[in-house]
Amino acid sequence: MVIRRDFRTLAPATQAELRRIAVAMVRAGKTRVEAAATVGVNRRFVGQWVKVAAQCGEAVLAGRRRGRRPGEQKALSAAQEEGLRYLIARGCPDQFGLSFALWTRQAVRALIARETGVWLTLPVVGRYLRAWGFTAQRPARRATERQDEAVRAWLENTYPAIARKEGARL
Repeated sequence: MVIRRDFRTLAPATQAELRRIAVAMVRAGKTRVEAAATVGVNRRFVGQWVKVAAQCGEAVLAGRRRGRRPGEQKALSAAQEEGLRYLIARGCPDQFGLSFALWTRQAVRALIARETGVWLTLPVVGRYLRAWGFTAQRPARRATERQDEAVRAWLENTYPAIARKEGARL
């Protein structure tokens, strides 16, 4: 009876141990087909493991980290990211000749396209902004230029006079 399992779903430590077992079986005189059947992989893999172990040593059988390296799939280089982060923190989009009043993902995308020539989707721009530490901000409900004393004086003096003149109730 042949064991059927997907070798890739096993833990890395288990994979490494099964590689060592298969190589040891071949070195002990078993055929690659027999070792492959015991471990549950194709005979070609056992042949590759034996060859690599003979050339580079047993340490190679432990395997290595899989997948892409961190930052490898990024569209922007570290220098480009640093420059863009500096520009965004330095001023508003309209100061850089963009037709936006506030920094939105669309505004950042336009800045990235102009500065680097790279066109990114909005979700990717959002991930960059999150990684750079920029968070979504709601605009203040109250105008920052508002003068509270002038508003209070208008409400207490000017508005009642207008309301009396118009015949409105206060």
